[in-house]
Amino acid sequence: MSVPRRVEEGFRQRSRDLPTETQRLLLVAAAEPTGDAVTLWRAADELGIPAEAAAPAEEVGLLDVDTRVRFRHPLVRSAVYRTATPSERRRAHAALAAATDPQRDPDRCAWHRAQAVMGTDEDVAAELERTADRARARGGMAAAASFLQHAFELTPSSACRTTRALKAADTLHEAGASKDARELLTLVDAGPLDALQRARLALLRARIEFHLTRHGDAARMLLDAARMLTPHDVALARETYLHALDAAIITGGGPGHGVREVADAARAAPPAPEPPGPSDLLLDGMVTTFTRGYAAGEPALRRALEAFRADELGAGSVPGDDDRRWLSHASRTASVLFDDESLHALATRHVRLARDAGELVTLPAALLFQSIAMTLSGELERAGELAAEQSAIAAATGAVPLPHAQLVLAAWRGRLDETVEIHTTVARAVADGERGTEVPLAQYALAVLHNGLGKYAAAQESAARARRSDALNPSNLALPELVEAACRAGHPEAALEALDELDSRARASGTPWALGLASRSRGLVTSGRPAEEHYRESIGQLGDSTMTAHLARTHLVYGEWLRREGRRLDAREELRTAHELLSDMGAEAFAQRAARELLATGEHPRKRNARPTDALTAQELHVARLVATGATSREAGAQLFLSPRTIEAHLRNIFRKLGITSRRQLKDVLLP
Repeated sequence: MSVPRRVEEGFRQRSRDLPTETQRLLLVAAAEPTGDAVTLWRAADELGIPAEAAAPAEEVGLLDVDTRVRFRHPLVRSAVYRTATPSERRRAHAALAAATDPQRDPDRCAWHRAQAVMGTDEDVAAELERTADRARARGGMAAAASFLQHAFELTPSSACRTTRALKAADTLHEAGASKDARELLTLVDAGPLDALQRARLALLRARIEFHLTRHGDAARMLLDAARMLTPHDVALARETYLHALDAAIITGGGPGHGVREVADAARAAPPAPEPPGPSDLLLDGMVTTFTRGYAAGEPALRRALEAFRADELGAGSVPGDDDRRWLSHASRTASVLFDDESLHALATRHVRLARDAGELVTLPAALLFQSIAMTLSGELERAGELAAEQSAIAAATGAVPLPHAQLVLAAWRGRLDETVEIHTTVARAVADGERGTEVPLAQYALAVLHNGLGKYAAAQESAARARRSDALNPSNLALPELVEAACRAGHPEAALEALDELDSRARASGTPWALGLASRSRGLVTSGRPAEEHYRESIGQLGDSTMTAHLARTHLVYGEWLRREGRRLDAREELRTAHELLSDMGAEAFAQRAARELLATGEHPRKRNARPTDALTAQELHVARLVATGATSREAGAQLFLSPRTIEAHLRNIFRKLGITSRRQLKDVLLP
C-alpha cells in the first residue's frame, strides 16, 4: 500500500510546480471522470481558464487533451483531487454542473451540483432523489443508494431528512450494504419521527437484522412493525405480515412466534385491495394454508403463483419492486405445491430481475432456489455454478451464509465428507431451527445422501426430522425419502404413515411431480402386480415433469424390485436406464447403487467416459462458461464478485486443465 502513496505524492509534487491556471484546469479534469473534452472546456470557460493552460501539464507528462481527456496515470487524478482544498473542489464541480446539459445528462449534472454545495440545499437534494429513482430504474441500486445518502445530507428540513434517510437505508439494504443501512438508521432514530416513520423504521430494522443474523426473533419484530403500520399504510402493513411469515418459515420463529402462531396473527391483517396484487394473494394463501391445512390453502396459493407468473406469460403488468421482492417466497410456494414448472420459471426470473436491478440482498435467495431446482432436474453441473455464485455474493455483502444449495448438491452427488461438513456448519449456525427451513433442509440433504449410500436407518432418521418442520417445502422433499428409507430399513408402519401424508398433498396438488413421487412411494410399500403398476405410473408422471433426478431414481427402485421378483432381463433394462441417467447427471452414490444391482443381474454397467471439464471446479466452470460466451475478465468478475485478476488466475487453471492456451479455443470446448 505504501507504493501507490509514494507514486501519488510524486504526482502531487509535480502538479504543485505548475502555473495556477494549469492546476485549476487539472482539478476540473480530475473532477469530471467521463473524460469529455467538450465538457472540460465549457467548465474551464466558466472559470475563466484559457485553453493554453493545458500545455504545461501535457509537457510534464501528466495530462493529454485531444477529443478525450486522459491522465497519464490513474494516480494523477487522485493526487490532483486530494491536493485541492474543499472550496476549490466545490468551484470545479459548480463549473462542471454549469457545463453539463441537464436535459441530456441530468444525473451527472445533479451529481456535480451536489458536490458544489456547502451546507444544505433542498433543490439539489430533490434533484439527487430524482436521480436516485432513475438509477434504480436502470438497475443501479448501489448508485441510487449513494445518491439518496447525499440527498439526505443536503436536506435542510428535519421531516424530509427523515423520509430520505429511511429511503436511503432501504436502498442500501437492497443493494447489499445492510451494515451501512443499519448505521444510517441510528441517525434516524435520534431525530424526530411521526407514527408512520417510526413504524417504517421498525420494519427496516427488523428486515436488516433478519438478513444479517437470521435470528428467530425477527418474526416477532416484524409482527410488531406490521401492527404499527396498520393504521397508517395498509399495503405496507400487509407486506410486513408477509415478511413476518417468511421469517418464521425460514427460522422457525422462536418461542410463541412459530409459523402457525404468526399465521394466526396475520389473520388480523387489513383486507386486500381490489383487485389484490400477487403479494396479497400470497399472504392470504399462506395464512389459509397454515391455519386450515394444505388442501384448504392449495387453491389460494395456486392463484398467487398464477399472478406472479402473469407477466412472464404476457398476461399481466410488470411487477413492481414490492412484488418482485417476493419472488423467492413465490418460488418456495411452488415447491410447496410440487409445481416444478412454476419453480423453474419463477426462480429463473427472480435471478434475472435481481441481477438487472442490482438487488444483492435478494439475489442469493434467488440463486438458492434456482440451484436446488436445477439439482432436482438432474442438472448438477449448472446447479454447482449457481451455488458457487451464491456463496460469493453472500461473502461479498456480509450476509449470513446460506450453504444449503451446496449441501443439497453434495448430497445428490453422494459426497459423504462434503455433505457432513456443510451440514455440521449449518447445524452449528442455527441453534434452534427444527421448526423452520434451514435445519430441516439440511436433514433432507442427509436423507438423500444416506439413501444413495444405502444407509437406510440413518436416512430414515434424517428424513423423519426434516418432516417435522412446520415449513412445508422441506417436509415435501423429505416425505418420499422417508418412505423409501423406512421400507428399506424394515419399518413399514413409518413408511405408510409418511405415504398417507404425501398422498394427501399429491392429490391436492395434482402435478406430475407430486403424483409421480406418490406413485413411486406406493410401489415401495406394495407387493405383487399392483407395485409394478405404481412404478410404471410414476415413470409416466415424472416423465411429464422436469424432475429428471427423481425419474432416474424411480427407474432404480423399479429395477431393484424387478430383480427381487426374479425378472432379471426386465430389471436390466430399468437399471441400465437408471445407471445411465444417474451417471450422466453426476449423482454418484445412486449411480453406484444402480451399478451394483446391474452386476447382480449379470450385466457389467458401462463406464462413464471422463471429460476434460470434469477436472474444473464449479467456479472454474462458471468462469469458463462466461468467458466462452464473450465476457471480458472485468465483466465475469463483476457477475461473480471477483477481481479481474482472480478471473485471470482462474483462466490460467482452466487453460491448463483443458490443455488449451487461449479464450478463442475455449469457445470450441464442449462445456456441460
